Order: sequence, then C-alpha cells, then structure tokens
Amino acid sequence: MAVAKKTKTKYFCTECGYETPKWMGKCPGCQRWNTLTEELVEQKSKFVNTSIQADTPKPITQVPAEDAFRIQTNYGEFNRLLGGGIVNGGLHLIGGDPGIGKSTLLLQIACDLAKNGHRVLYVSGEESMYQTKLRAQRLGLESDELYLYSENDLNRVTQQIDSVQPKFLIIDSIQTVYLNEVASAPGSVSQVRECTGELMRIAKSKQISTFVVGHVTKEGTIAGPKLLEHMVDAVLYFEGEQHNSFRILRSVKNRFGATNEIAIFDMQGGGLVEVLNPSVLFLEERTVMRSGVSIVAAMEGSRPILVEIQSLLSPTAFGNPRRMSNGIENNRTSLILAVLEKRAGLLLQNQDAYIKVVGGVKLDEPAADLALALCIVSSFRDRALNPTDVIIGEVGLTGEVRRVVKVEERLKEAKKLGFKRAIIPKRNMDGLEITGIEVIGVADIQEAIQIALQPANEQQLPF
Repeated sequence: MAVAKKTKTKYFCTECGYETPKWMGKCPGCQRWNTLTEELVEQKSKFVNTSIQADTPKPITQVPAEDAFRIQTNYGEFNRLLGGGIVNGGLHLIGGDPGIGKSTLLLQIACDLAKNGHRVLYVSGEESMYQTKLRAQRLGLESDELYLYSENDLNRVTQQIDSVQPKFLIIDSIQTVYLNEVASAPGSVSQVRECTGELMRIAKSKQISTFVVGHVTKEGTIAGPKLLEHMVDAVLYFEGEQHNSFRILRSVKNRFGATNEIAIFDMQGGGLVEVLNPSVLFLEERTVMRSGVSIVAAMEGSRPILVEIQSLLSPTAFGNPRRMSNGIENNRTSLILAVLEKRAGLLLQNQDAYIKVVGGVKLDEPAADLALALCIVSSFRDRALNPTDVIIGEVGLTGEVRRVVKVEERLKEAKKLGFKRAIIPKRNMDGLEITGIEVIGVADIQEAIQIALQPANEQQLPF
C-alpha cells in the first residue's frame, strides 16, 4: 500500500460519515449540529489494488454456487434470522445498547460452532483473554477449536488469521481496532471505515464468515459512518428494555435472506436462551374483560406474532391533549385518532391518549391500524373487547379497512393459540380457506366498531 509523505486535515461527521475540508456547525449530509470532527487523512496512491478476488468475468450460469453454502448452528432462531444459516464468507454487523447481550450471544455461537468442528477465532479489543475466559466459564462454554485473542491492531489480527486458519472470525468491537496506516484514533470515522473494508476483503478472499460488534449512538443507531452498514452483508440489531430479561434480535439488512426477521432470547444466568413461541410470551400476562386492550396478529419478517396493544384515554387538563405511545409512532397514533374523530364521530380532541405495545415490540406495519383503532375506541367507551378476538387490518384516511398480506398465516397462528374469532378486511375474505376460527370481514371502521363492541360474556383466556 503506497502512502504519500504529506497528510492533510479533513472533517468527518460522526453520524453519517459526511466528509468536508472545512468545519461547519451543521452537517450538510444528516442535518445534525456539532457532529463534525477533525481527523488527519493520509493520501494513498491512486493505483492501489482494492479488489476482493483476482478473477475474470464469467457468465452467471458458469459461476459455482458453493459460495452460498450455509452452516447451521444449534440455535434454530438464529439460523432462521440469517435466512437458514451462516453464509460462508459473509460479513455480519451486530449492534445494540451496552450490556444487552451482544458479546454473550457471539461467545455462545462461537462455542457452538467450535463444538461442531469449526475453528473459531474470537478477537476482543475490549477484554483480555483472561476476562473472556471468565465469561466463558460462567456460561459453561469451552472447546479446543475456540481460539481467544486480545488485540487492537488489525495488522496483527491479520497475521493470526493466517496462522490459525479459522473458519469463523469474531471482532468485538469494530470501534476498538485500528490500522497503523490510518492516522486517526481508534473509533474515528476513518478507522471504522478502513478497518471494515479490510475485514470485508479478508472475509471474501479467504471465505471466513465474520461477525463484527458495533457500538450504538444515543439514538440507537450503529456508531460510525452510514457507509459501514452498506459494506456488510447483514446488519442485526439487539433490542430490549433494561429491566426486562427478553431480548429481540432483528435483521434490518440481509443480502442472503429476508429482512425484518426477529429472534427472541431470554437472558438467564447461563446465557441467552431461545424463545420458540413468542406469541405466548407476549400474551402470558393478559387479563380478561379490561377496556382498552386488543390483540393484533403482526408479521415480523416471515413469522406471525400475536401482540397485545393497550390504550388509555382520559380527559385532558391542558389546552392541547397529550399523545404518547410506546412501540408505535406518535404520528401514526395521531392519524388513527383523527380518522376515528372524523369518520366514526368520536370526540377525541379533549382526550389525552396513551398507547403501549406490550413486551417491548415495535409495530410498524399497516396491519396493526385496525387493532389500534378498536383499542382506542374500547378505552374511550370503557367497554372491553372480546378476549378471544384477534384483529387485523389497515385503516385508510377515509375510514375504509384495507387489505393486508399473509392473512392466512396470521389466522393460523391465532387459531393455534385458541382464539375463536378474527376481524379482518372484507377484501381478504376472497378465496380464504381456513377452519376452526370464525372470520368476519369488515369494509370500514364503523362496521368494525359495531362488531367488535358487541356485548361479550366473561370468558377465560384462549390459552
């Protein structure tokens, strides 16, 4: 690698990676204030070979498919999250809040792969090998094929990769490693970008499946330039509340599988344990015949999950009513409240509205609109919905209930958990074939309210 004798100063945005020769108070890329930091940049030769593989172009029909070979772990939820297993030579980025379980999960997966005969090199830039060993002993993890290495210099890590010849590589974390050729400090935008590029070259050229841990900002996004997420093959985010033992691992990018898939784990004394039936988990503390509660069958990737939505409406004591929500965007809540007031004739402009999705789940698909609307109506009128009802549907601005996708998978999940009736869009009734659960199609929000608020007797939970 040719390096020029002179260096120059540039300013990089710590949020989006925007590059500028002059300091500015506001980043032109992400419109954030006071995010530009000064870094020394070494000019490289224009004739540097950065290709991943020295190869010639081939017709796609002649390219072998061995590179797409997937390696299975004993964690079925993790395999499904990645699209069926770990792709050979893939580069994966895992982010999450401090202490949420990123290093614990990777250490468990590393030991699992090592026990299956795959050599794993676990590189920690934040802990010594002794500290990592203590954590492995606490989790009951040990294998001769699991190699530990504590180092921050990526050039030395590369030398050990050539010596150990691992099948899997784990870097914990990308903000702690550095390249001597880059003058910036570890964790800077230049170091993160260059180190990730070097790891990508190693993963693709040597066919080493690589996992990289990334720190997150206070907004919850992975620290460093946004280019970092574009360079890797898969981006996984750990979600969860501090006082809750359950952790949600969500794929927001996956070149080898579906996005928005989730895997749920329970943090216990012996590490992270898979939750195979999350619907029961989210509904296990339900109470019967309480107003302001509805159940929606939401899709998380390819999996249907039943989630409880709660709402509380009370007369406001201020000039402007409060709108607070947890698990659903505030703008979406305001939109549903406006539709109910205009199309259903409910006077909600003097009501404070508080919305919560139970279990720490974030609902962002349109199919939860109808359940949210009926939940609000139930709280406003102080009348409980039928506890054996599951509600699915998108609500338009004119009050119509619109079609949703994968309605049969949602109904099968509700039927499996013992729900007796489903309220769905009328257009989804065409060609629907399912038995064991009553399905009612509604065309607009008024019809849905009339059916959902029919008197219901005291009933037991469906499961």
